[in-house]
Amino acid sequence: MVETFASEIKAFIVANFLFGDEGNTFTDEQSFLETGIIDSTGLLELVAFVEQKYGISIGDREMVPENLDSLRNVSQLVARKLAAVGAKA
Repeated sequence: MVETFASEIKAFIVANFLFGDEGNTFTDEQSFLETGIIDSTGLLELVAFVEQKYGISIGDREMVPENLDSLRNVSQLVARKLAAVGAKA
């Protein structure tokens, strides 16, 4: 399921931060902040999307690069949060 989350989150990022430019690709491990794909305000938009899309809550202490600064990190965070509430992940 992590791959599904990654695909959905990547689609959101491409549509909202890369303005639909599919040619502007990034790897699952690339830092959003270091590459300029998303800035600090954009991370808040990403968090809002993830919370709404998956029905989870991301706490202030979870808003760290280890959870949010790459597609892989965000996807794994979603999987962990859903597993913690008993959803299929």
